Amino acid sequence: MRKDSRLSRMLHVLIHMDRLGGPATSERIAKMLSTNPVVVRRTMAGLREQGYVTSVKGHGGGWSLAMPLHKISLLDIHNALGESSVFTIGLSDEYTHCPIEQAVNKAIKDVLIEAESLLLERFGEVSLDVLAEGFVDLPAPSFDEGKGY
Repeated sequence: MRKDSRLSRMLHVLIHMDRLGGPATSERIAKMLSTNPVVVRRTMAGLREQGYVTSVKGHGGGWSLAMPLHKISLLDIHNALGESSVFTIGLSDEYTHCPIEQAVNKAIKDVLIEAESLLLERFGEVSLDVLAEGFVDLPAPSFDEGKGY
């Protein structure tokens, strides 16, 4: 089953960006995440549209936080990424005429809806500064040593 790690990866990036003291290029972020700069730009664009980051083109440009971490919640980033569901559990659709499959799907769907609602509520209560609390004494990341972050 494919997992979507965009939320955790973007939280990781945003906390690093807070500590950089200047813009981070898509190339620098891509190196940190072991991905392609195009993927970084596409993902960060959703965050920019919601006002969480800004970008400047050209020499000395890159991505920067548009607001402090304490004003951004996990839910904000989840929503900005456009994720439709936090769970990847799928319902069976092979025997839609079968009353047993219908009952099983309804039970699973109801539980998933309730669990997702609780999870998203909790996401809204956690700001990014809380995630970053344990890292204030660590040196700022360099990203440039070829070792990721």
